[in-house]
This record gives sequence, C-alpha cells and structure tokens, in this order.
Amino acid sequence: MLRLAHSNFLYLLALVPVLIILLVLFLIWRKKALGRFGEYNLILRLIPEYSTGRLIFKFVLLMAAFAFLVLALADPQTGSRMEKVERKGIDLMIALDVSNSMLAEDIRPNRLERAKQAISKLIDRLDGDRIGIIVFAGKAYNQLPITSDYGAAKMFLSVINTNSVPIQGTAIADALEMATNSFGQSKQNKAIIIISDGEDHQGGVLEKATDAAKKGIVIYTVGIGSPEGGPIPIYTNNVLTGYLKDREGRTVITKLDDTLLQKIATIGKAMYVRTTNSEEGWQKVLDDLNKIQKSELESRQFSDYEDRFQYFIAFSLLILIFELFVFDKKNQWFSSFKPF
Repeated sequence: MLRLAHSNFLYLLALVPVLIILLVLFLIWRKKALGRFGEYNLILRLIPEYSTGRLIFKFVLLMAAFAFLVLALADPQTGSRMEKVERKGIDLMIALDVSNSMLAEDIRPNRLERAKQAISKLIDRLDGDRIGIIVFAGKAYNQLPITSDYGAAKMFLSVINTNSVPIQGTAIADALEMATNSFGQSKQNKAIIIISDGEDHQGGVLEKATDAAKKGIVIYTVGIGSPEGGPIPIYTNNVLTGYLKDREGRTVITKLDDTLLQKIATIGKAMYVRTTNSEEGWQKVLDDLNKIQKSELESRQFSDYEDRFQYFIAFSLLILIFELFVFDKKNQWFSSFKPF
C-alpha cells in the first residue's frame, strides 16, 4: 500500500503551470526584443549560437527535478506489515436533502451548509464506525459508499451542493430505500439519519421506513429549517440577485414540515429533532447514537510504513546534474551531434 505522509506539499506543484506561463511570456518578450533590431529570422542567423530549444529543454529538466523534490517532501511510504485490528462500531448512513429549498437562510448560513457543518462534526466524533452519505432531491444518489475512511467522508461532504442532484424535488422514499440497501450483508448494528426540511414530493416514505425497521435499522430524522420558513435566495457569482418565485410571480416561502419526519422516526424506533442555530438538537442525536451497541469486527490494515522519499531526491539530483551539462548556447564540441 502506498500513501503520502505529508500530502499538503503537493500544493507546491501548482507553481509548475505558473512557471510555464512565465517562460512563455519571457520567450515572447525576447522575440519582440530581438525583432527591434531587424527581421527575426535574419537576427537568428547573426547569432547562430542562440538556441530556444536548449532553453526549453533545460526548463523541462528543472521542472522535472522540482516535481521529484515535491514528491520527496510529500514523503511517499509503502506498507510493510499487515496486522489484525479489532474495532467496534456501527454502520451509519446519512441521507442529506440537497433540494433548492435547503438554500433557505432561516438557519444560518443556510440549511444545507448548517447540515454539512453538523455532519462534519459528527464524523470527527466517530471511532470505529463506518459511514456513508446519500444525497437526494428529485432522485437519490449514493455520494459516498459506506466506509471507515473519515478523511474521504469529509472530502466527499465538502463538495455537496444543490447541483449534486440534477432533478429537483424531495424523494425521501428513494433515499430511505437506497440507504437500506447500502448496508449490504453487514452484521453490525445499523442506523440511518435523514436530514431534510420535510417537504416530500414523492410519497411511499412510511412504507420504506417500515421495511428498514423490519431489518433492524434505526432511523433518526433531523428537521432543518423553521416553521416560519424563508425565501429561497438566488445567487449569481456570489451576489444575491433575487428570490425564487412561482409561476404567478410570488416569492416562494419554504417552511419546515416536520410531521412526516416525526412519523419516520417513530417507525424507525429512534428520535426526531428539530435543528436551530444552536447545537442542542444535533447533540441529542449524537448522544443517542452512542447508546447503540457497537459490534466487534476484525479487519486488517498496514501497521508499519517505510519511507521512500530518498528515491525521489536521488532522481531530482540526477536530473539537476544532467541539466548542468546542457548549455544555454550551442557548443562547437557538441555541434556534430546536432541534438537540437
């Protein structure tokens, strides 16, 4: 298994395209500067030792050496020993509503961002549990298959927005069915958390909740929004340009409808909470999740890793040494080889 001990150093590779642009600008400037003395091709004949190809070749070598050096800083490591690990946990699927109504700002900064912040904090508190994420609007999509990789979970969570599902609506039944099937043949205790403003447009939700409950899955529901509701803002380039309107031109007000969410939680033998701008509602769910009995499962993972950065440093040094023997100008001794 290969991993990077310090992957943040890979951001330094963003300098490569910047340096390429600077080189192109320099070549354009030098061509214009030489052109001031006369016709460009004629000027090149007067300076036969001049070689643009050599300059570009040296630049490519330097960029390659830089890339290997960055990889060395990231410290590639390979797993050298596997060991058995006993872990305790539950399987948890989160179904997150990403319909446009989740953009309402009655919960700050808006319903969707507030939900993502709470899920991120939940991931931070997991220990031995597995987590998966489903997003839904008019359809449900499996955003993240169930995993114990919390870093990946946070990465997938960060890119969720209302464009994650192209079809608008609120298909809670689809999300429930997908979440139920996502557990597969897992023998661990299972839980589903549905996060929505409750405006279901599909039907059949209670039947899907009953099917999940028969399989021993507990279902928590989190109502996000306020009964008073709020308009759905429309942003263009991060600038508020108006609010969503219906066909009659009236501003749409989306309100929390928690009646259905309460029924789902009752069937799922868990709790329903309504979120506000405080953390109280989420804390109740987290505390209750910790009461679920965690099963023991055996897994294998790499326990020892060996550093491989020295190879990349060696490659970088070899390239730099080779670059020293590539001259900026044509050399009479090498001219017979005509490599450029």
